[in-house]
Amino acid sequence: MAVTTLGAKDEAARQAFGAFFSAHHRGLGRLAYLLSGDQDAAEDITAEAFAEAWRCWKQVTQADSPVAYVRRIVVNLAANRIRGLTRERNSRRLLGAAWSDRSNGPDVAAVTDVRAALMKLPARKRACVVLRHYYGLSEQDTAQTLGISVGTVKSQTSRGVAELAALLDTGTEGKRRRGSRG
Repeated sequence: MAVTTLGAKDEAARQAFGAFFSAHHRGLGRLAYLLSGDQDAAEDITAEAFAEAWRCWKQVTQADSPVAYVRRIVVNLAANRIRGLTRERNSRRLLGAAWSDRSNGPDVAAVTDVRAALMKLPARKRACVVLRHYYGLSEQDTAQTLGISVGTVKSQTSRGVAELAALLDTGTEGKRRRGSRG
C-alpha cells in the first residue's frame, strides 16, 4: 500500500511539473535567448534548467516563487555558458584564429544593435536589465531571482541601461557625429 501511495505522489509531481513546464517554458526560453544571444544555446540552457528544476522539484515547489527559482537557474546557466565562450574566444585569439559573429536569420537593424550592445554588458547587469525591462519584473522579484539585494538590482540596472545607451549612441549617432566633423 505504501508503494501505491508513493506512486501517486510521483504521478502528482510529474503532472505538476508538466503544468509548470507548459506555463513557463516559452518565457524561460526567451530569457535564456536574451541572456545568451544564441537560439541554440538558449534551447540548451532552457532544457538544462528544466532538468535541474526536475532534479530539485521539491525545493522548487517550496520556494516563495517557483518561477523565480527556475529563472535563477537559467541566469546562472547562461552566465556559465558566457564565461566558457569568453575563455574559448580568448584561447582562439591567443592561437591567432578569428572569431566570427554570426546571426541566425534576418533581423531588423535596431534589434541587432540592441542585441549586440546587450551582449557587451557584464552578465549581472545584462540579467538585471533583461529581467526589469524585458520581463517587467519588479526590483524585488529581480533581486529574488538573482539572489542579490534590491539596492544591487537598482544600481546594476541603472548602470546597465546607461552603458546600453552609450553603446547604442556610439554605435549609431556617435559615428555620424564623428563623420561630420572631418
